[in-house]
Amino acid sequence: LMEMEKLLKAELSVSTLRSLGRPAGGCISNGESYETDSGRIFVKYNGDDKARTMFEGEFASLNAIFCTKTVRAPRPIKVFKNSRKGGYIFAMEHLNIRSLNRYQAELGKQLANLHLHNGRQEPSAQVKQFGFECDTCCGFIAMNNEWMENWVEFYTQKRLQLQFDLIEKECGDRQARELWSQLIPKIPSFFAGIKVGPSLLHGDLWSGNAAEDDEGPVVYDPASFYGHHEFDLAIADMFGGFTEEFYSEYHGLIPKAPGFLNRHKLYILFHYINHWNHFGSSYRSRTIQLLNELITAQHTT
Repeated sequence: LMEMEKLLKAELSVSTLRSLGRPAGGCISNGESYETDSGRIFVKYNGDDKARTMFEGEFASLNAIFCTKTVRAPRPIKVFKNSRKGGYIFAMEHLNIRSLNRYQAELGKQLANLHLHNGRQEPSAQVKQFGFECDTCCGFIAMNNEWMENWVEFYTQKRLQLQFDLIEKECGDRQARELWSQLIPKIPSFFAGIKVGPSLLHGDLWSGNAAEDDEGPVVYDPASFYGHHEFDLAIADMFGGFTEEFYSEYHGLIPKAPGFLNRHKLYILFHYINHWNHFGSSYRSRTIQLLNELITAQHTT
């Protein structure tokens, strides 16, 4: 423990460091909070060398969200190698958070403002493509965020195809493979008549990654990229925990576009197959069901 404190002091250039104990660990990394002479920090540890991609992606995501001044997120401080034990360490601002409760409506409004932020910039300052400055991880699987002009191609190739390739490699599921090949040519039809502009996304906004403190809502553990704003509503809905007020405030600023429901399923599909890849075949049946629903879907409002 002393070793770790020495390392933190050196890397963060602080002279005092006192542990405030461990909040609940996530399912991937452990965390601990410290009091330092330059404020409270929260430190995540992960012993795997692959954690570098994950932490650097999260650092860039938090930084991008932080810079929009739309929704609060912890300010990232530094990602560095754990020279004592291997793996990586990520230090960020400590926020005194509790479960999201009073600020649901406020979060809905702030999320919409996050999504609208890029389009409100001067044309020369706008991000015009889909992707991100680095890869980000949704869970521990790295997402390829190389920039692309076309959202439908980006989402099909860099999100869904990547996940189906992993299923193929791990378990060679024939039904999943066949249904996916049937769905691919249909995907562009879900975007008929709508224009998708790049929005900065949180990327993994389930209720476990949103909270509040005395000042208002806070989001964390992002896997950001520039994509279609509707994508952020998929995992939010899949696991629940967000209220009617959250959605009505959100859609008050960004109304639902025609065909929303089919695209919503298409975005939920990513999270089911990502969960299948992370946690195993208990997510298979819902993935197959969604593939079937999307293949047979009629054009809806």
